[in-house]
Amino acid sequence: MISEPTGQAAGPYDAAFLPRLRMSFRAAPEPVTEPVSKFGGQPVWLDGPAWPVDPRTGAPLVFIGQFRVPGAEVRLAYLFLHEVGMVMGGDTPEDGEAVVLVQPGGRIPSFASVGPPGTRGRTLWRWGPDYTEVPVEWLTDLTPMPPELDEAANQAAACSRYSRGEGPDVGFPEGEPPKDFLGGEALYPNDEAFGIDSSWLFLCQFDDRVGRGDPFFLNFGCGSGFLFLSSDHLEGRFMWDCS
Repeated sequence: MISEPTGQAAGPYDAAFLPRLRMSFRAAPEPVTEPVSKFGGQPVWLDGPAWPVDPRTGAPLVFIGQFRVPGAEVRLAYLFLHEVGMVMGGDTPEDGEAVVLVQPGGRIPSFASVGPPGTRGRTLWRWGPDYTEVPVEWLTDLTPMPPELDEAANQAAACSRYSRGEGPDVGFPEGEPPKDFLGGEALYPNDEAFGIDSSWLFLCQFDDRVGRGDPFFLNFGCGSGFLFLSSDHLEGRFMWDCS
C-alpha cells in the first residue's frame, strides 16, 4: 500500500499525498535489492550510483534510507546526511549536508556534490555492545493509520495552522500524535517548515532515535526529520527540527 498524489497541494503545509500511512520497521532478513522503502543497508539505485559527498570536505555522506515516491511508476527518493558529533543533517536544507536524490529521471539538486564513480560511504547504524556502531537495514512497512492516531495528527496539524495564522483556534489533541508516517499533513515541532518554501510538497517524517534499544541511530536533537518533493516529483529536500 502506498499513498497517491492529491494534485491539490500548494506547499509543505497541505496534504500532497493521501492517505496518511503509518511507517513501521522490520529487520531485513537479507540484503535488500528491490526498490522498496527502507532504512539503512545499501541504496538500490535505479539510474546508477550517485553517492553525495560533503561539498566542503569531499567526505561521503551517510546513507539513511530510501522511500517510495507515490504514484504508478516505481521511483525512489534516497536520503543522505552529513554526520558530525553524532548529529545528522546540516543547518539548512540547501547547504549540501542533507541531500535527497530521486530516481529514475530525477534532478540532482544544484547545491549537492556527487562523488566520483565508485564513491561509497557508510550507512545507517545502531548501538551495539560496548557502544560499538553496528550497520543495520530495516524494511519500512506502510499500513493504514489507526483512526484515533490519524485524528490526533489532523488536530495537531490544525493547531499548527492556527499558530501560523492560517486557521481557527483549535484545542491540542488529547492523544499522542504519530511520529513516523508518509502522506497527509506534517507535524512540525515548531509549527513551520524552516527553509522550505511553498513549492515543496511534504512526503514523510520520522522521529529521531538515539537509545541502545532503538532499531537505528538518528539524532535530530530529540526532534524529527522531514522529506519533501518538488511539484514534479523530480527533486527532493530534507529538513529536521526539534522542540
